[in-house]
Amino acid sequence: MSGLRSLFLDHYEGFRKRLRRRLGSDDLALDALQETWLRVERMGSSEPQRNPVAYLFRMAINAATDQRIAHSRVLTGAEVEALMDEAADHLDPATVAFSQSEMEALAAALRELPERQRAILIAARIEQQPIDSIADQHGVSSRMVGKDLKKALQHCAGRLDRPLVQRFGPGAGKPS
Repeated sequence: MSGLRSLFLDHYEGFRKRLRRRLGSDDLALDALQETWLRVERMGSSEPQRNPVAYLFRMAINAATDQRIAHSRVLTGAEVEALMDEAADHLDPATVAFSQSEMEALAAALRELPERQRAILIAARIEQQPIDSIADQHGVSSRMVGKDLKKALQHCAGRLDRPLVQRFGPGAGKPS
């Protein structure tokens, strides 16, 4: 067995505990470790020169980040319209009317937001832009972008009478 694979197995429980604390979920930690194992297997026998334990943990963090991005993908407007057109043929009128009223409520909630919060929400959730890029566009810090995004999401969730569920980090999966 290669050095990295052996090292990964030796430190598996430590990685799991650190990831669980960092990601806020044992399931997310296990998923990240599974992906990390697959990446280590694909690497073969190569081993980094300095601090291989830190290298493996960084691989696990990167795997978790990649999974978060993949799971948080939002459909484009054209994809939503295509799905709505296709789905409308199969839905009863009450469901269609409810969905249309939900879309109208969301549009109204977006119009109520301050301009920067609305732009940040659209950039982050619809256009899938990185937080750092959004911060640069608006001349604010990444932390401020996170705060504005959270406020915008809370506002929209409140207007739609829905709980805001955090998808990543401490408290993931629980209503805010």
